[in-house]
Amino acid sequence: MMKKMMKALLLVPAMFMLPLAANAADYQLGQHYAEVGKQMPSNDVSEKVKVVELFSYSCPHCFRLDPQVTQWKETLPDNAEFELVPAIFRDSWLQLARVFYAAEQSGDLEMLHPKLFHAIHVEKRRLNSEEELLDFVEEQGIDREDFLKRMNSFGVKTKVKKALVMSQTSGITGVPAMIVDAKYRTDAPQAGSLEDMLDVVDYLVVKAAEEK
Repeated sequence: MMKKMMKALLLVPAMFMLPLAANAADYQLGQHYAEVGKQMPSNDVSEKVKVVELFSYSCPHCFRLDPQVTQWKETLPDNAEFELVPAIFRDSWLQLARVFYAAEQSGDLEMLHPKLFHAIHVEKRRLNSEEELLDFVEEQGIDREDFLKRMNSFGVKTKVKKALVMSQTSGITGVPAMIVDAKYRTDAPQAGSLEDMLDVVDYLVVKAAEEK
C-alpha cells in the first residue's frame, strides 16, 4: 500500500509538468509569431541564425526590456548571433540611430547605450535633435566634433540606411520587436508579454536552425 502511495505522489509533479512543457513549445505561426515581409533581405549567407532586436531609445518598453535582453542574449546557442538595430519610424528616431552607430564606431556604445535610455526615461530629457544629442554626448566626455564627423561618415550613413530598410520591410508595426534569421518576427503583443517574447525567440532560433 505504501509503495503505491509513493508511486502516486511521484507521478503528480510529472503530470503538472507535462502540460507546461507542451504549452511552452506550442507556438503558432500567425498567433505568436509571423513571417517577415517578403522584401526583407534574407540571411542565407550566414551559417548562424541571426537574432535582431529592433528598438528605439524613445520606447519605454525597450527601456524596460534592455536589461533582460543583456542577460538573455548570453544564453543563445553557439549557432546563433545577436544584433541590436535602432528602428526608424520618425525623424527623431533617425537622429538616435545616427548616434547609436557613431557610438558603435567610436567604441563608446557600451557606455553611452544605458545612459541614453536613462536620460530619456528617468531624467525625462528631450533628446530628439542633432544638437540636443550632441550636447548630451559632449556631457559624457566625448569629443563633440569628432562624434559629429562619425555621425556624418559613410559607414554610419550606410548602417542607418540598412536599419531604415529593415524597419520598412520586416513588417514590424512597433518596438521592441525581434527578427529571427530574416524569416520570422515577434513582439510582446503577439507573444503575450515582453518576457514571453524572448521564449518565442528561443523557439524560433531552434526552428530556423533546423531549416538552414
